[in-house]
Amino acid sequence: MRPVRFFLAALFVLMLSEGLFAQSDGEQRSVSGISPGKESEYYYINVDIETIYPYRLGYLIIYRKGANGIGRAYIPLEWFSDPTGKAKLINLGPGRIWPHLTVYYHNGEFSHCRVFVRREASHTTWGNIPLNVNLDDRFQGIETLELEF
Repeated sequence: MRPVRFFLAALFVLMLSEGLFAQSDGEQRSVSGISPGKESEYYYINVDIETIYPYRLGYLIIYRKGANGIGRAYIPLEWFSDPTGKAKLINLGPGRIWPHLTVYYHNGEFSHCRVFVRREASHTTWGNIPLNVNLDDRFQGIETLELEF
């Protein structure tokens, strides 16, 4: 009976130590568990949209910053012009997902953004800019999108 217990204990220890030898010889891991050289050069920031206003030159997006703050983002329509443009408007289907803005940065500089909005124009996040308000100057010469926090 004693040799059986010894054999089972040795087998158990071998099974536990298998993970120690699972890493291949030339591969190193960083603290985050991602192999060096395979970390992405992109990072993103996600903010909830409070209200989105369509305008003839683009979208004015009012978003939440921090606990009580509000920020503004002006996204020109030309950014949405082609599939490889700087922005993409994505309609959310039915469900509980709240509209949000995701801004992607590549090596610390703005790359592109995605605006996730509710499909229904009656949703509380859609708004209308009054006819007498002129925002043309806000959409001129925009090359990048920097969010405030």
